[in-house]
Amino acid sequence: ETSGILFYKQCALCSLIFFVGMCLFNVHNGSIIMLHSDVDKGDGKVKYVLSGEGSTSIFTIDENTGDIHATKRLDREEQAYYTLQAQAVDRLTNIPVEPRSEFVVKVQDINDNEPKFLDGPYMAGVPEMSALGTTVVQVAATDADDPTYGNSARVVYSIISGQPYFSVDPKTGVVRTALPNMDREVKDQYVLVIQAKDMVGQMGGLSGTTSVTVTLTDVNDNPPRFSRKNYQYMVLESLPVASVVARVKALDNDIGPNAEMEYRIMEDGPGVFNITTDEDTQEGVIILQKPLDFETKNSFNLRIEATNRNIDPAFVHLGSFSDTTSVKVTVEDVNEPPVFSTQLGKMVVSEDARVGISIGRVSAHDPDSSNSAIRYSIDRNTDLERFFNVDALSGVISTAKPLDREVNSVHNLTILAMESHDPTQVGKGFAVITVLDINDNPPVFAIEYETLLCENAAPGQVIQTISAVDKDEPPSGHRFYFALPPSVAGNSNFTLRDNKDNTASIVTKRGGFRRREQVLYRLPVLIVDSGSPALSSTNTLSVSVCDCDSDGVAQSCGAVAYTLPAGLSTGALVAILGCIITLLVMVLLIVSMRRRKKEPLILEEERDVRENIVRYDDEGGGEEDTEAFDMVALRNLNVIRDPKVRRDVTPDTPTFFPYPRSSSSLPVYKTLPDNVVFREFIWDRLKDADVDPTAPPYDSLQTYAFEGNGSVAESLSSLESLSTDSEQNYDYLSNWGPRFKKLADLYGDGKSVFS
Repeated sequence: ETSGILFYKQCALCSLIFFVGMCLFNVHNGSIIMLHSDVDKGDGKVKYVLSGEGSTSIFTIDENTGDIHATKRLDREEQAYYTLQAQAVDRLTNIPVEPRSEFVVKVQDINDNEPKFLDGPYMAGVPEMSALGTTVVQVAATDADDPTYGNSARVVYSIISGQPYFSVDPKTGVVRTALPNMDREVKDQYVLVIQAKDMVGQMGGLSGTTSVTVTLTDVNDNPPRFSRKNYQYMVLESLPVASVVARVKALDNDIGPNAEMEYRIMEDGPGVFNITTDEDTQEGVIILQKPLDFETKNSFNLRIEATNRNIDPAFVHLGSFSDTTSVKVTVEDVNEPPVFSTQLGKMVVSEDARVGISIGRVSAHDPDSSNSAIRYSIDRNTDLERFFNVDALSGVISTAKPLDREVNSVHNLTILAMESHDPTQVGKGFAVITVLDINDNPPVFAIEYETLLCENAAPGQVIQTISAVDKDEPPSGHRFYFALPPSVAGNSNFTLRDNKDNTASIVTKRGGFRRREQVLYRLPVLIVDSGSPALSSTNTLSVSVCDCDSDGVAQSCGAVAYTLPAGLSTGALVAILGCIITLLVMVLLIVSMRRRKKEPLILEEERDVRENIVRYDDEGGGEEDTEAFDMVALRNLNVIRDPKVRRDVTPDTPTFFPYPRSSSSLPVYKTLPDNVVFREFIWDRLKDADVDPTAPPYDSLQTYAFEGNGSVAESLSSLESLSTDSEQNYDYLSNWGPRFKKLADLYGDGKSVFS
């Protein structure tokens, strides 16, 4: 059994050490392993065979000498070990003469890979003002060479660029700050170049580099500072409340949350002005909180303070993180509209107040120093019906028309106040006038009652409960009293009971009501309210007498339709009604069938004409075909219908022949001139239609029964026209009966056998 160890990297023909059993041999002659079998006498009868990893692509064996050679460069980083098998066999029979031997070939490493930073380039951050030696980031380089063999994979780190600000640990690759208190506001970013070199940094070692971008992060080490110590702004006294008066800003070299500020007003201004922070720009926004009045105060001196919102205790020793400035706000005078002493005036008036009575007064004044006189008026868009007037000089509001609380109980008026010297200056005030109620509406029924009275009603039975409504609204609520008027209080049919709860009950005095005697009773009811003075009204309650079932449910009401004659029983009456209904049903069925059979030829307006396609290239199924169109239009044109006068059409076209006439006087169309035949045929059809109540209007007559005498192009029909030279005799048509009379007239000898 043999084994070998090969240490090889760059040259495929280097001498190596080979072990056979426990013997050590030197490899020579350019081979990496030399095999020799004791059986091999050098006479060429033994052949050496190699197998295993790379036996055909990387390693070859001389079959005569047993020398093993490498055919290409080997790379330990690709594969560090190869396992081979070698055997000596008989050249002729390929029978093994020695047992198979296995070789393990190990590729010896050399320094052919430089260190690489697999995670580079690096991005790192460190707070500004950090102390000396603050860790920034750790870099790491890897070397593909064998770390267990020599120094090929032993790496040391050094900084090529980035000094004197940063340093790197040679063994660990930790990058640290090399200077204290670096200021972000001076320089906020540094780019370092870190080198890793193998062979422990000795001469001849390979190296690799990476970059490290170090960003100084911000800390709150700068206080806010106003660029100016004094600001001046001018605003109009008419500036609306909540408007922006001015913007001020304190500058801070820090960024982000470290530059966020809070503003406050320290002197002269709280209550009139307020200041907030614009979160986007970090400006102080001065906002007006109360209306300005030039005549009262025309300037304000504000003291504004700006303070950092997020103060870092580590930098408090640097000084105060706040600053102040002065802001002077000057108010400019404007010509203001008149101002009402109270913007909303509430007034009351009774709805029975006489026209012209004073209701109340509004007052406005000119806020300017000129103190111009004021004239008043009502905005008529708020008083379209002109119920009120206002005195132009005094502002007194009075009634102009009678008022009705039930129509409008509250009037909202807009009062206009105008300066006499400048009419463009108009102020607005509002007056709410409430109309007080008086008792001027009598009570009436709450609804229109439909009272039903059963014929079998017993005396003392409540047939209706009534209530009332009143358009008035008394302060203590409604109270109604019900009674029958004296004129009907003693009637023998009904009485009224006041329930003392704003309702009343109608009660029968007797029984035995009969519809045949009286179907409707009208009962007047007197209703009185509790107003001062009290008002009353008389309302009529209609009571209908009804036939009711045993449960008191009305079956039929009103007048009796008929009276049974003496001696006629109920059964006979039912039989008569049944016969009448049967006859009516039969008549309706006959009429509907006739309408279906005699459907008008003209198209109805709402019918889709696409459902009525008229074709002229098909003769159809004959007279028995009733599916395509109305057969009436195909009947014999010489058959006279029953001459019934049309009531819907009165034809005024003269005819060539007197009407009515016998069938013997009908013309034979084939004997008429060509320019007359169609005209005569159409006249006949018009006259037939005029006397037919089921025919369409005469001005839309459609007929298909006659083709004419022919044309220059001759007939297209399968039946030859008589205008041709045909010798065909059609006299036999006269013997076929009335159905073929028209054909006999057209094609026969003109002598009809029918009369």
